[in-house]
Order: sequence, then C-alpha cells, then structure tokens
Amino acid sequence: MAMLIKDVMNRNVIATKPGVSVREAAKIMSKYHIGSLVVLEENKIIGILTEGDILRKVIAQDKDLDETKIREIMTQKVVTINSDKTIEDAVNLMMENRIKKLPVVDDDKLVGVITASDIMVVEPKLIEAISNLISLKIPGYRGG
Repeated sequence: MAMLIKDVMNRNVIATKPGVSVREAAKIMSKYHIGSLVVLEENKIIGILTEGDILRKVIAQDKDLDETKIREIMTQKVVTINSDKTIEDAVNLMMENRIKKLPVVDDDKLVGVITASDIMVVEPKLIEAISNLISLKIPGYRGG
C-alpha cells in the first residue's frame, strides 16, 4: 500500500501575507528553522518565498530588506499537491519542477506542506531520487 501525502505532511504550515517585508519574512523563517514561507491572500496561495528568492532577488541585488515586500520577490507559480496523492507522486512533481517543497492543498485550502526531507525520512527507497533533486543546485556536483 502506497504511503499518502496526508500521512507524512506537516500540518503546521507557517504562512505569511504578501505585504510583509523581506526582513520580517527572514526573521520568521529563522525563528521556525524553515526554508520557505507560503504566501496567502484571503486563504488562497498566491506565492511561495524561499531562501533562494531572498538570496537571488534581494541580497545579491543589494535591495533593501525593509523596503522590499514579499510580493515583489515571491515565486508566483506555486506547484501544489493534494493530500490523497502518494509520496511517489510528490517526488515526481518535485523532480519535474526542480523544487524541494510542496504546499498541500485540498478544496483550494492549504492543509499542509511536504518537503524532500520529510520524504527521505519515511521512504528510504526514494532517497536516490531526492538526492538528485537536492544536488541540482550545485553545478558539477556528482555526489560523495
């Protein structure tokens, strides 16, 4: 029997609003030791903010952390998954889209989040697929 997203997902999703400053978002991410924030407007997902967004679109471009709002730098095309899908579905979606985090949405409502790390813990046989996903960011990385 395949393991489902709802069995593994983290139901305590830390979300934020689009008008929050990047500095505030970074403080929230730091406090909860998370690498991304789901951005909600009227309970609908309108974006996701990742550490990479902050690095590439703010720090590297010398933008002001207090002036820059999440809405200006968040990734707007958010790939989501339903809680009734399998862990394997999640891994396939992550690999297709080269992402490590998937918000879980049922009936247009955010109900959780599942990450590559969550999956590695419960499905060791998928570790190879996920390690390939994680190493995508490192040019020339061959493992080891």
